[in-house]
Amino acid sequence: MTFNELISLCNPIDVSGPEPNTIGALTQDSRTVDKGDVFIAVRGFNVDGHIFIEDAVANGASIIICEESYYTDKEVCVLEVENTRSLLGKLAQAFEGNPAEQLTIIGITGTNGKTTVATLVFQILQQFGARPSLLGTVSKRIGDQELRSLLTTADPIELAADMAKMVEANSTHLVMEVSSHALDQERVAGVHFDVGVFTNLSHDHLDYHDDLKSYAVSKKKLFDSLDDDAWAIINGDDDKAAFIAMDCSANVVDFSFNKALDVECQILSNSIEGLVIRIGNQIIETPLVGAFNAYNIVEAFLICDTIGYQKEAIADILKTATGAAGRLERIQQADNRDIPVVFVDYAHTPDALENVVKTLADLKQENQTLHTIFGCGGDRDKTKRPKMAKVAEKYSDKVTVTSDNPRSEDPDEIIDEVMVGFESPERIDRITDRGDAIIKAIEDGDRHTMILIAGKGHETYQEIQGHRHDFDDRAIARKALASKNPNDNSGGA
Repeated sequence: MTFNELISLCNPIDVSGPEPNTIGALTQDSRTVDKGDVFIAVRGFNVDGHIFIEDAVANGASIIICEESYYTDKEVCVLEVENTRSLLGKLAQAFEGNPAEQLTIIGITGTNGKTTVATLVFQILQQFGARPSLLGTVSKRIGDQELRSLLTTADPIELAADMAKMVEANSTHLVMEVSSHALDQERVAGVHFDVGVFTNLSHDHLDYHDDLKSYAVSKKKLFDSLDDDAWAIINGDDDKAAFIAMDCSANVVDFSFNKALDVECQILSNSIEGLVIRIGNQIIETPLVGAFNAYNIVEAFLICDTIGYQKEAIADILKTATGAAGRLERIQQADNRDIPVVFVDYAHTPDALENVVKTLADLKQENQTLHTIFGCGGDRDKTKRPKMAKVAEKYSDKVTVTSDNPRSEDPDEIIDEVMVGFESPERIDRITDRGDAIIKAIEDGDRHTMILIAGKGHETYQEIQGHRHDFDDRAIARKALASKNPNDNSGGA
């Protein structure tokens, strides 16, 4: 990066101070500044980066990019620009050599289904011999390396650095989940998406967005950014589909299970063993269950179709593609003598919980009872707590309310707010300790019991008062099942 290139990218309102001899790394964290680095001051939603300019200068920054006039007698160049947040993504890409331009990038947004769709596409591309990378809620996969994912969509500097590593690892494709927060905060600015996918929009993140309209506007930003050579795959059965696709310059493909759109779909079979779906004229068999997964399968299929893979070959791979961990994941045991069937799912919104609970209620046998265990996260949208109670009560034979990630809130107070949503709270069990709730449900259940443990899915921790403790619903369920059935030495699958 030369100084003239930086000036051209920034298009500054004002430039002051000396031109540096060398330009180091780009950072928005003053604590990471080394001598010669470029510090960009971004106005955050909780903290304004401009208050750390002095720290960045003290740590040796050679260039400051900011929105305010800043004068110092130290040897530092100041670029005053109109909006640092809008500039950050473009700069981050440029500092890394524009790696996004060297990848086929698929961006998936929506309330539910992002992780399953992204994982399915990743698995399909692997089977085709491509070298995909994956960025999402469950994991970060760069080539053959799997890393811990802390955010659905990382900040622009980390994102660009990850993309550079992908190019270095000879990745051909990047499949990424794109959150509404990331779109609203312009974390993917500067990224050219080849495919954008809208899964659905329902009640979530209203602790961040003012209302559902604002939430939808954030999701729409992905599709507004698409070029005319890109593809937009839209779930036409969602109420916001037309709004999301409005004025989109890309090639729009909308699909529906209920009406005549570009691609007409049909569920031919839905059982505990999996789905059979018709997508246009193509028949798809998959081990995934539930009508909501039918939408995920269609989206994964259409993504791979639009980027050039043969329909029949995609269908063949989908026969064995398992999707994401912790998404209606069945906890298997070697000996199913007299133990319940247990599923773990990440559902933590009213809509997602309804999708999963209704699916299991529809698939259970006549003599089975459905026991749903769920909680609600602390420091998040409180309005969904009673709504999730109504959903669980409507479709379940038995319900236990427990803790999720209480974070800084009192777990029992969260449960109190959930309990308000039940019509018959006296029939509902409440067990604050999540491990105890899971163990008791399995101990009390038998082969006529189906148990859904909802809310945490793939997560391997529980966050309490600022600390993350080791906690995995699946591991606890497997241990409880093994204790109930001592003949099983498999440890689960």
